[in-house]
Amino acid sequence: MIPIRNKKKTLKVTVEEMRNFAFSYIEKYAPSKQQLKTYLLKKYLKISVPNVKKQDVNNLIDIVLSDLEKNRFINDKFYSETKAKSMIRRGNSINKIRSYLIGKGIEDNYIKETVNKIQDENSDQDFFSAIKVCKKKRIGPARIDDNRSLFYKKDISLLARNGFDFETSKKVMELKKEDYLKITKLL
Repeated sequence: MIPIRNKKKTLKVTVEEMRNFAFSYIEKYAPSKQQLKTYLLKKYLKISVPNVKKQDVNNLIDIVLSDLEKNRFINDKFYSETKAKSMIRRGNSINKIRSYLIGKGIEDNYIKETVNKIQDENSDQDFFSAIKVCKKKRIGPARIDDNRSLFYKKDISLLARNGFDFETSKKVMELKKEDYLKITKLL
């Protein structure tokens, strides 16, 4: 027999329950503030009593999130910096990093700060990231010289889909094989 849930939950019990959901999610994923808020909202609306107002749940979630932020369990600045470093190692462009962080709900000031930090460390970061993409996908200068002209448009479009601007893509595509090999040894 299925037990009936007619008990009214107190505010303290509800907040504790949300905090426990948040801790288990943080432990598993290390999310941004917006990701955690979305998760808690979905989780609580799925298990809660149907006559609860969405605004009340939203207010409770904000209380839990501010508490977690105060205790440094979630930090959007740290999240944006670590994700950006990880994406740079994989060879993603600055545009792709920016759009990813916007999609995760990171505030604009943290995104600008992260992008400026990347550009300060290496002014031509997109060029080196494009080289990494070429190496990984075996396109552009990584191709055999006979096939490079045949696949030029295809390779340029692949770089564009990865967020690189035309000038950077063209610069990478015009690299000679010897120069490309020297650069890849440095990376």
